[in-house]
Amino acid sequence: MKLEAIAAFADNYIWMLHDGAEALVVDPGDALPVLDALAARSLRLTGILVTHHHGDHVGGLAALLPHLDGPVFGPAHEQMPVAITPCQDGDSFSLLGQQFRVIDVPGHTAGHIAFYLEQASDAATPLLFCGDTLFSGGCGRLFEGTPAQMFASLQTLAGLPGATRVCCTHEYTLANLRFARTVEPDNPELANYQHWCEQRRRDDLPTLPSNLGLELQINPFLRCREPAVTAAARAFAGDSQINDPVAVFTQLRRWKNDYR
Repeated sequence: MKLEAIAAFADNYIWMLHDGAEALVVDPGDALPVLDALAARSLRLTGILVTHHHGDHVGGLAALLPHLDGPVFGPAHEQMPVAITPCQDGDSFSLLGQQFRVIDVPGHTAGHIAFYLEQASDAATPLLFCGDTLFSGGCGRLFEGTPAQMFASLQTLAGLPGATRVCCTHEYTLANLRFARTVEPDNPELANYQHWCEQRRRDDLPTLPSNLGLELQINPFLRCREPAVTAAARAFAGDSQINDPVAVFTQLRRWKNDYR
């Protein structure tokens, strides 16, 4: 089973998983790069996964349907531009001979879901297709959900195995890491990771997928109980009484919204 990131728009990735004959894609906001990738590899499209309703994740669905020999799995509680098989927390299904589990992760949007593949047939590490909920070094903006919802969603994802590959859908890593180093300037793992990511981008290579064990060391939005992160949130808010990790998360997200 092979995982590939198909570049789309300015900074999106459409993830493709294939076995050399059949493929599935995740969040195809644009059909053309998917069709080009399928043709270049002589693959048949047998499934599509969709995490949420934003246009850069669903914009290619209608154009892909004539080429699709299989289902579209998407969030049960969001409007989709095409007919889907609706999914919600705890559901599972099989594609490409792999068993996927659905996880509700509201916050970025109200009905956002993630897809978790615990073990591919080649015994590879787990895969998490998390849309715009968890990014490397960051998390999604709160367009429809609350800070408490997003914090809970991230905590759910943080409970997955550390080896889990984090397949988010935007190349936001360097911008996220600049903010993360403002929050935790003395974090050595963060400094090392930033150096590695800068080299990847200089070579025009993706920084993704990340992995969950690394994110727990460098992503401030997963580190809201760490003393240094709490101290930074207090300093930003001008409130020395902030202790609750949800309150820490709320201040971090407010800070990141306007960070340049």
